Amino acid sequence: MRKIGWLTLGALLLAMPAVAQDTPQAELSAGYSFLRISESGSSSNFHGGSASIAGNVNNWFGVVFDAGGYHTNESGVSGHVFSYMFGPRISYRSSSRLTPFGQVLLGGARATASGGGASGSLNSFAAGVGGGLDVKATERIAIRVVQAEYIFTHFAGVRQNNARVSAGVVFRFGRR
Repeated sequence: MRKIGWLTLGALLLAMPAVAQDTPQAELSAGYSFLRISESGSSSNFHGGSASIAGNVNNWFGVVFDAGGYHTNESGVSGHVFSYMFGPRISYRSSSRLTPFGQVLLGGARATASGGGASGSLNSFAAGVGGGLDVKATERIAIRVVQAEYIFTHFAGVRQNNARVSAGVVFRFGRR
């Protein structure tokens, strides 16, 4: 019985490098994003896209930079929001095709609006917390089924509690 225990432990230790080989050095993602900006009881829906690049330090920890651009046109007012944030990402990689992750991002956002002959722009601190799920399609490509986040901004001294939902494709480069 003791031999079986040692053999099992040895097999598990030998299998660990195989799991680590499934970790890409870098991941580039791009896709559609929906951003809902809410402040003082009102809200606006923005549609656009986001892209991110992540460098993976090991099989569970990485650093990500995320940028997004969103547009709305409501009641004759055209609005744009651009976000740029970075921070740590924690991923759970197992031998399955699924890679769930969580991240905390800090950075900034820029909002512009025009309508009725007037236009303006504002800059703000931005912070995001959330996560997502990637499904492996091939060794180099995964589908980001969902990425959902709470995004905090503070334009013109007013706090906005925003929600962002994204989906897209992930390209994986290198191996760890």
